[in-house]
Amino acid sequence: MSIQTVNPFNNKVVQSFEEMSEVTLDNLVAQSAEAFESWKKTSYEHRTEMLIKVSKLMRERKAELAKTITLEMGKLIAQAEAEIDLSADIFDYYAEHGPTFLADKYLNPKFGKAYYKQSPLGTILGVEPWNFPFYQVARFAAPNLMIGNTVLVKHASMVPQCAIAIEKLFIDAGVPVGVYTNLLISGKRASALVSDTRIKGVSLTGSEEAGSSIAEQAGKYIKKSVLELGGSDAYIVLEDADIDEAVKWGIIGRINNNGECCVAAKRFIVVQEIADEFLEKFTQQMKNLVLGDPMNPKTQLGPLSSEDAAVHIADQVKKAIDAGAKLLLGGTRTNCEGAFMDPTILTDIKPENPVYYQELFGPVVSYYVVKDENEAIKLANDSSYGLGCSIFSNNIDRAKNIANHIDAGMVTINHPTWTTAELPFGGTKNSGYGRELSELGIQEFVNRKLVRISEFSDPM
Repeated sequence: MSIQTVNPFNNKVVQSFEEMSEVTLDNLVAQSAEAFESWKKTSYEHRTEMLIKVSKLMRERKAELAKTITLEMGKLIAQAEAEIDLSADIFDYYAEHGPTFLADKYLNPKFGKAYYKQSPLGTILGVEPWNFPFYQVARFAAPNLMIGNTVLVKHASMVPQCAIAIEKLFIDAGVPVGVYTNLLISGKRASALVSDTRIKGVSLTGSEEAGSSIAEQAGKYIKKSVLELGGSDAYIVLEDADIDEAVKWGIIGRINNNGECCVAAKRFIVVQEIADEFLEKFTQQMKNLVLGDPMNPKTQLGPLSSEDAAVHIADQVKKAIDAGAKLLLGGTRTNCEGAFMDPTILTDIKPENPVYYQELFGPVVSYYVVKDENEAIKLANDSSYGLGCSIFSNNIDRAKNIANHIDAGMVTINHPTWTTAELPFGGTKNSGYGRELSELGIQEFVNRKLVRISEFSDPM
């Protein structure tokens, strides 16, 4: 099978790569398992040095790496550069805090003394998505390498040049061969790889279908897994919110990464008292977005990641309208070359509408009007997803109380769901399980080994 870079701005094939053979794949898995035997014995100081070198190279090559991101999946160039900075921040974060997070934790048993040691598990497989091709890898690789695990990364087939560039960062930083390994293979082969006894855990960010396949294999072979499977985040605006701020952040929250973001604001839930004013201002700003070449700094909305993605979301919009949804803006493919979709707003979406429970991955807004905060909470929770949620209100105590009733892994107040190295990232329900980033993210693939020192007087 050929793995291709296709520029979504013009849908032209840029470069093709051949998928790895079974012999090559087996050799790379063996190499990673062998590298673990020495990597696990290195000091935290040595691992810290390696992570810092990777971060430094990433920052030095930011312009080049950002262009590769934009070329392969259409991200606006300024956002691609910001992604490189965020990825480097994650490596720096675990380099600085990893040793403290992984230090022995002393306990207070009734008899004797005890502590638990957080030890590495071995080789961990990461199956990563295309929408944040450096950041997603960073949040998987940085903590695991700090732990002392080695990693195999099966990146999305549509960003092969990003995948190769990431591996080169590790090679050029002097990280030993086998500690970080890029696998040019299909998703189906990645699922099958979970059964390999040399692999001790698996982390996936992707679709529900891919997550289900990986989780099935991980469960069958009794291996730890972490899944982040997308979301349909609610964006709640209460009557006491600053409407202009809510509109500004709502636009950013919806079209960040051209709308192809797991934690994008997707379901806008606005209390009826201010619903008309919010919608008027929000619609005007959506209508004024500048579409075009993602390499152009003036562009505000670029293409979707692929022609298939654009066709899919246009089909979702059509089916929503056919099922009774009202189209307020857009609704069609942009009349230009490339994988574009017009900024779109849908309302009057009932539970029987096929898109009501679907994730809309692109610049399409579902707009709902509710009577009060109780209805807002009920609607926000009426989803199979549970990744993030935003609440806009000038009454912080009120917003915090609502947050307590939201079924999501992350709730932000007066800001769209966002990510930084020090904040845990993950969801609940069909959005997956486990956490990445922060101290929680470094504790997923460790053996918490209890060591107890008994005294002769212990009545054991």
